Amino acid sequence: MSIDNGIQVVLIDDDPHLRQALCQTLDLAGLKVLTLGEATGLTARLSRDWPGVVVSDIRMPGMDGLELLAELHGQDPELPVLLITGHGDVPLAVQAMRAGAYDFLEKPFASDALLDSVRRALALRRLVLDNRSLRLALSDRQQLSTRLVGHSPQMLRLREQIGALAATKADVLILGETGAGKEVVARALHDLSSRRSGPFVAINAGALAESVVESELFGHEPGAFTGAQKRRIGKFEFANGGTLFLDEIESMSLDVQVKLLRLLQERVVERLGGNQLIPLDIRIIAATKEDLRQSADQGRFRADLYYRLNVAPLRIPPLRERGEDALMLFQHFADEASSRHGLPLHELQPGQRALLLRHSWPGNVRELQNAAERFALGLELALDATPDNPSASVLTSTPGGLSEQVEQFEKSLIAAELTRPHGSMRSLAEALGVPRKTLHDKLRKHGLNFANQSADDE
Repeated sequence: MSIDNGIQVVLIDDDPHLRQALCQTLDLAGLKVLTLGEATGLTARLSRDWPGVVVSDIRMPGMDGLELLAELHGQDPELPVLLITGHGDVPLAVQAMRAGAYDFLEKPFASDALLDSVRRALALRRLVLDNRSLRLALSDRQQLSTRLVGHSPQMLRLREQIGALAATKADVLILGETGAGKEVVARALHDLSSRRSGPFVAINAGALAESVVESELFGHEPGAFTGAQKRRIGKFEFANGGTLFLDEIESMSLDVQVKLLRLLQERVVERLGGNQLIPLDIRIIAATKEDLRQSADQGRFRADLYYRLNVAPLRIPPLRERGEDALMLFQHFADEASSRHGLPLHELQPGQRALLLRHSWPGNVRELQNAAERFALGLELALDATPDNPSASVLTSTPGGLSEQVEQFEKSLIAAELTRPHGSMRSLAEALGVPRKTLHDKLRKHGLNFANQSADDE
């Protein structure tokens, strides 16, 4: 019979009196405990993702604590196991610590020592399982899930829309901020379509000089203009049978927009300097970071082209709207970078997770990917200050001890609350649930400032 996930501590000791006393201590602390008189068979009852910790005596009949530790870690090396030792068993306990035990307590020990160790072990277990959950989500091999990582409602909806549109022949307009992943979405549409065996041609209209944009897109015949010595096949013609992705379409001149509108309506292209209309079997995926309707109203973008493109719009949500997707993406990119550079994988610590969630990511996924690369390389990274993160914060892949992690997490929580409106120090302290004197001390310790102090705080 498997052990319920509601159990937080499995306590094993062959001494019924000590077992009862320790169970009572843990019960009074609000922990759910299962007590056992022997260790045999425990491993088979624990799932690999059981969210608790094991507390076991070392010397017991049958399977002893060291054997139990080895068996449990054979199934899950990250399961915290705390060992209880008699005075003469300290060398064994040291051996156990080297073998991966989380902690050991030498009899007799204070109740507070047991509670402190168990609580720290449970916090570590939660962190391990959170990170494991992220990795499990990222191991999903479905194509869209691996390309467009995230479980936020916005991303689930986006994947549904891509799945529905990919099988159609409709041209698509992708809307999204810089760095949000517009080309990733365009490639997914192509690869999931019947055109997947044809070419995927990507071009950034904003990167083309005005003097060459028409030649690049539509091609030209020899003698079409000074320097045109031979025929050039344009991007539209080159993409025939496949998909053309046209990014930053808002940067195209009005003259080029007229030609694009004709191409979309008639599915033909005419090279510069030529007279032949070349039929095209092509899908156009356009992308923009601007509001094209507003641009059309201002005369900077053709209204007829806007309406022609806006039949099947796809909006990519900015990273700041996607909640914990940022954590999944960060770990995904960090793991990729670690693998690419042959470096060990780093796990996010609680304070680091809070920092990532608080950051508004003005550069979206591109900014996050660069941050993850630096994290994987073991470099300190100061995230840029933003309205949501007014003071630059440092993210490092080197996890400190528990006290350092707790301090980092505490600082991140206070800094996050400082970004919210508070008219007084009293209001801020109440929101954080601490006395004002304690808050003053913590602000000073972490180098944080509260600018809206009022008379009631004097």
